[in-house]
Amino acid sequence: MSCNCGLSVSTVNQQILSSICVTGIVYVLIMQSASAEVVQPQSSVSQNITRRELREHPVNKAELLSQVPNSPTLVEVTGVQATPTDKGVEVILQTTQGQQLQITNRSADNNFIADIPNAQLRLPSGDGFIFRSENPTEGITEITVTNLDANTIRVTVAGEAGLPTVALFDSDEGLIFGFTPVVTSAQTPQLPAAEPESEIQTEQPSTPDQPIELVVIGQQDGYSVPNATTATRTDTPLRDIPQSIQAVPRQVLEDQQVIRASEALRNVSGVQRGNIVGGTSEVFNIRGFQQFGGNLRDGFNFRNNFSIAETANLDRIEVLKGPASVLYGNLDPGGVINYVTKQPLSEPFYAAGLQVGSFSLVRPTLDLSGPLNPERTVLYRLNAAYERGGNFRNFDTEVERFFISPVITWKIGDRTDLRLELEYSNDKRPYDRGLVAFGTGIADIPFDRVLGEPDDFSERTNLSTGYRLEHRFNDDWKIRNRFRYSFSDQTNNRREPGSLNETTGELSREFAEGEGTLRNYELQTDLVGNFATGSIQHTLLFGVDASWLTNRGGSRFEPAPSINIFNPVYGIAPRPSRDEFSDVFVLDFQTNTLGFFLQDQITLAENLKLLVGGRFDTIDQSSPSSQQQDQAFSPRVGIVYQPIEPISLYTSFSRSFQPNSGTRVDGSLLEPVRGTQYEVGVRGEFLNGRLTTNLAAYEITRSNLAVTDPDNPDFSIPSGEQRSRGVELDVTGEILPGWNLIASYTYTDARVTKDDNLQPGNLLDGVPFNSASLWSTYEIQTGDFQGLGFGLGLFYVGERQGDLNNSFQVPSYVRTDASIFYRRNNWRAGININNLFNVDYIEATGQRRNRVEGPGAPFTVRGTVSVEF
Repeated sequence: MSCNCGLSVSTVNQQILSSICVTGIVYVLIMQSASAEVVQPQSSVSQNITRRELREHPVNKAELLSQVPNSPTLVEVTGVQATPTDKGVEVILQTTQGQQLQITNRSADNNFIADIPNAQLRLPSGDGFIFRSENPTEGITEITVTNLDANTIRVTVAGEAGLPTVALFDSDEGLIFGFTPVVTSAQTPQLPAAEPESEIQTEQPSTPDQPIELVVIGQQDGYSVPNATTATRTDTPLRDIPQSIQAVPRQVLEDQQVIRASEALRNVSGVQRGNIVGGTSEVFNIRGFQQFGGNLRDGFNFRNNFSIAETANLDRIEVLKGPASVLYGNLDPGGVINYVTKQPLSEPFYAAGLQVGSFSLVRPTLDLSGPLNPERTVLYRLNAAYERGGNFRNFDTEVERFFISPVITWKIGDRTDLRLELEYSNDKRPYDRGLVAFGTGIADIPFDRVLGEPDDFSERTNLSTGYRLEHRFNDDWKIRNRFRYSFSDQTNNRREPGSLNETTGELSREFAEGEGTLRNYELQTDLVGNFATGSIQHTLLFGVDASWLTNRGGSRFEPAPSINIFNPVYGIAPRPSRDEFSDVFVLDFQTNTLGFFLQDQITLAENLKLLVGGRFDTIDQSSPSSQQQDQAFSPRVGIVYQPIEPISLYTSFSRSFQPNSGTRVDGSLLEPVRGTQYEVGVRGEFLNGRLTTNLAAYEITRSNLAVTDPDNPDFSIPSGEQRSRGVELDVTGEILPGWNLIASYTYTDARVTKDDNLQPGNLLDGVPFNSASLWSTYEIQTGDFQGLGFGLGLFYVGERQGDLNNSFQVPSYVRTDASIFYRRNNWRAGININNLFNVDYIEATGQRRNRVEGPGAPFTVRGTVSVEF
């Protein structure tokens, strides 16, 4: 008996047709609403803008009150825009009464603070709102605009290296603050001196290099992420990076109600679910290759893929495609995922949320931040989450998860910052190997059927703590020293599936239990400097990384009663005691790494950038029975050419490495596994920077894979090779005010090219030729229904091979998601429906015929309510 595990071709076509119909209806509604709601014209470069003067803050409250205008009319600011310019960033307070606004200002360390009495942030409906933007441009860490009280607006801008300079302008659109961060001058900037009324001058606004418009109600950063750190370890605009990098911002995580990284990464081209280890981990395929080398968290490789990443404290997720060894050492060639966390804010921020949903899901979250002292030199952030709920598989075994993460930032001086971080999580969940292959497909059994036992479980505790110390010698040079200690302890008890008798349906099994403890100490030190050689600008990065990892544990096995996949009977035999296990496997190894790297980002001309870098690594691995040392050099070179302002053309070459396993017949060690990538691409920014696109083509070759020596089967030779070629497209941003989009398409041809055990030409498991995603939301901007929004998502994954032998196939599927939400003032409520048409689908293949580990959840509903203060 066999089936296609969910979808025939006709069924897929019907679902695609249904999804297109739903998309068409929503599209028509969105276009009608958008065309009706967009009534305010965009500001023109030629409009008259008049410079205003800044007044120093009064010394006491009496003077402040005396400066409040006597007019009883309250000036309403109906919107806020933040737009990066060639000098910094402009913040526009949208109002028709801008000339009536009176500003008093002061400074506190790197913070510029302006109070605007007799004014309020009010939407056209009369509701208040707040504005917050984190890292809107280099040198500015945060901008907030809030109602300080019932009659006063406060604007706060935090500079990274020093107090930003400020210019003030009137325009027909409203009041404009122009902020220039400290990034080029070695002197501490001062606020501009007050100018007499007779010296009022007319100026034109700067034409922005990267115009990114943010209309923010509450904490909204939008779908577009202009800068990233993962690709260069410096804060670099995406348009200047000669390698494909995509980001899933916080707004997408919130709109999709993401609680797992896998739910977010389905939005990114070239990323698929990999081995999920009984549902206890999240490993991904990137550009066709399983990513076992480790994930990053704020740039640290915590080398603990076999766990589930927490999302409660994430600001965004960045995915760098292709080899990343030049910056992060031994990694798989497909790419690396960097989880970027939230950081402390200088203004008080309090948020609480609650998610409830199908299968008894309950998940409260907490997000608190602000200063701990009046001088705002000590800041904190605290994120916490608790999760409890069942799942759609048999026995409704509960998942229980707790997470907490406090962060403290201490501004020791004008040029020195210290950040202390801690993360703790405990995760308990069922251990579930999923379904099994049958013939060339998946066994025709219910998707909720468990082939283990009700008491199979896994528990994991993770702890990481560390510090980040940064000192800025001046505005061009700084040194960073970072340390992180990571600890992971896990235990599991399960029934492991064996071979399947396809005639009788009997699946052999064995009792298995395991435990392990992983400890990792990682130290990073790097020096970053900006300098010029003639007309050529450089950003130089030199660094040293070191890590010490120990992994100790073991597994025990004992034969267990088989189970019939068509007529299962559970509980035939109890789990044996630890002393009764006969087959014991002990794990005990240590890995020490040391790496030196150098990178130069060279601006040859305003529209021509060159990236050159290299890294040398030494890795020592040891166990009670063996010892191995590997050395490797990993280069990267890329160039970006921008023929016109919104377009970037790039090409790059990069290499990766990983330690190999096995020895030659003469006892010598195998050379490291090497990855080599060639990539070309074009990146575009459209609609004044609100919409970004990236189209890339690549080829990655993974060589020196260990295969059995044909003349000496007990030994190995490094002759295996795999190759992945593909094309990727990502589109992200805001099409019209309130209409956001994140979409992707992937074509991947990943296969074995050389191997003595596998047939050359075999496709790599779990990698479809075609996959695509589309998620779009629209929020009504004005009128009685302002704040009401809708979302629709389509996720397509093509047919995949289930194992490297290509002995069975996992069918394609189309999944449709939908949402409805409502934002009002500082709170938000929403309902998300995942798998709207209740299709059967497989997310991850498991790599073996007896472990098809990723049956997807059926029709699922999640509701959320959150509030911010």
